[in-house]
Amino acid sequence: MTLKTHTPKMESRADKKWFLVDAEGKTLGRLATQVAVILRGKSKPAFAPHLDMGDYVVVINADKIRLTGQKEDQKEYIHHTGYLGHLRRKSMKDVRAKNPTRIVEEAVAGMVPRNRLKKFIMEKLKVYAGTDHPHGGQKLEPLSI
Repeated sequence: MTLKTHTPKMESRADKKWFLVDAEGKTLGRLATQVAVILRGKSKPAFAPHLDMGDYVVVINADKIRLTGQKEDQKEYIHHTGYLGHLRRKSMKDVRAKNPTRIVEEAVAGMVPRNRLKKFIMEKLKVYAGTDHPHGGQKLEPLSI
């Protein structure tokens, strides 16, 4: 007995929706998990882990996202340049002041599998610090999280 990989038909893979998420007052982790599920397409009945089945997500008000506990002061974003002694650390407070969209992007990126599809999945995430965004031409469905 051989098991075959189920591949959804092209008709079910073609319909991509656009969702609008307002991050004001939302907790970072809870928002990121639900956005990652939509980006991967796990909420659809015809989900296949080896295909990019997800929808587009536009997140607005990323600068007003809520953090629990002492994360504002204690959480650090770490980056190594590749050179000896060049480990860079930035606190959450500094990142929020300089680039508030990075907080949401990295939280969602950490919840997407690290494989070949990750860059295609992350391209469908659009994060903006304020309420203005250039995606007015799409039919944005508000998503309550």
